[in-house]
Amino acid sequence: MEAFLVSTSIVALAEMGDKTQLLSLVLAARFRKPWPIVLGILAATTANHALAGAVGAWVTTVIGPQMLRWILGLSFIAMAVWMLIPDKLDDDETGGTPRFGVFGTTLVAFFLAEMGDKTQIATVMLAAQYSAYFWVVAGTTLGMMLANAPVVWLGERITRRVPIRAVHVVSAVIFLVLGLAALFAPAAGPLA
Repeated sequence: MEAFLVSTSIVALAEMGDKTQLLSLVLAARFRKPWPIVLGILAATTANHALAGAVGAWVTTVIGPQMLRWILGLSFIAMAVWMLIPDKLDDDETGGTPRFGVFGTTLVAFFLAEMGDKTQIATVMLAAQYSAYFWVVAGTTLGMMLANAPVVWLGERITRRVPIRAVHVVSAVIFLVLGLAALFAPAAGPLA
């Protein structure tokens, strides 16, 4: 259950002000059809995070516990620094006409925007940290939905009221604590 709760909270916080949250806002403003957008986000996130979680779980089979501890610790610390760098939405991520419909356009745009994104990298690291693939993927997916679905329905009203910088600092601190915990924890392999 720890893997689920940590994954949910980290991704929900990390997603605040992220380019995929901005993409959610752009899609909502452009199409004004919240249900297909939210379902597209859910499908894209589930697929993307399932793949990222599989990579994280696989990494634990090819890297020894001592090396994995250092990689995870330093990766979480690097993620803490990355959280302090604001994201900007690339103009070409929503360009063109919706030839796949609102759901299909959202699915493709969101899946591609999430490739190499902070939350995808976090999912890989969390899946490597915890030996609970399902709970990590479920948690990171829920975290994405908690951060993005309200933006689709409530739009700019939410993003104006939430102090994005403070959320990024809190996220950075959480990643830093996870990194230090991984570095200084006894080398016993992935956490259960």
